[in-house]
Amino acid sequence: MSLYDVIHTENKLMLVFEYMDKDLKKYMDSRSERGQLDHATIKSFMHQLLKGIAFCHENRVLHRDLKPQNLLINKKGQLKLGDFGLARAFGIPVNTFSNEVVTLWYRAPDVLLGSRTYSTSIDIWSAGCIMAEMYTGRPLFPGTTNEDQLQKIFRLMGTPSERSWPGISQLPEYKSNFHVYATQDLGVILPQIDSLGLDLLNRMLQLRPEMRIGAAEALQHPWFHDIPQVQAQLQLQQQQQQQQQQQAAGAYGGMAAPQQAY
Repeated sequence: MSLYDVIHTENKLMLVFEYMDKDLKKYMDSRSERGQLDHATIKSFMHQLLKGIAFCHENRVLHRDLKPQNLLINKKGQLKLGDFGLARAFGIPVNTFSNEVVTLWYRAPDVLLGSRTYSTSIDIWSAGCIMAEMYTGRPLFPGTTNEDQLQKIFRLMGTPSERSWPGISQLPEYKSNFHVYATQDLGVILPQIDSLGLDLLNRMLQLRPEMRIGAAEALQHPWFHDIPQVQAQLQLQQQQQQQQQQQAAGAYGGMAAPQQAY
């Protein structure tokens, strides 16, 4: 996002960024009654989101609070990452971070289980949750507490064990009596998504953090192979909408003002 000015007064430091029309949540609400987006728009937004995440990670920054309200959209259909209030630098050796990060619905299971040695994979989990939400118009895991959030994740993704996730039993919030759920098919929950998109989503929503796909690798996924055509299609649609709006405005402007009877 472009920084236009920095205003420094005695008590405040203000940063002036470029204007963005809406956040992703408001954009979704404005597009349809249920908030779902069309396939081309979702693909374009996911490509831009992953490019932003990849740039952060390449520069050793974790965003740590990715959610629709922190993704900004302008009238050109450009998506940009905002609100870096919880962002942190990371390095080697792995830092010990707070586990009070990421809005609950987009929080990775390893963070919910109390891990303090997480890394870039927490942003990837959030991106997967956002992708699913763009298809359905509602959060994938709308938990009310940490425990409820974990249960909603396990109910869909399956309950992990030492066999599927070595070391999980050592995490602070792990409980041996977690209800055991079988893994569900995300394609049943998200029938709108195609097979390539479903494969990418599954790679992002891996319970084990080290199994999640990286942002740079995700950008090379076959689902994005037609991204130039998709973006060209969206640009053409946008131009047509603008022409229609201009014609409508011109027709309205050319109409004689209604005369009042006295």
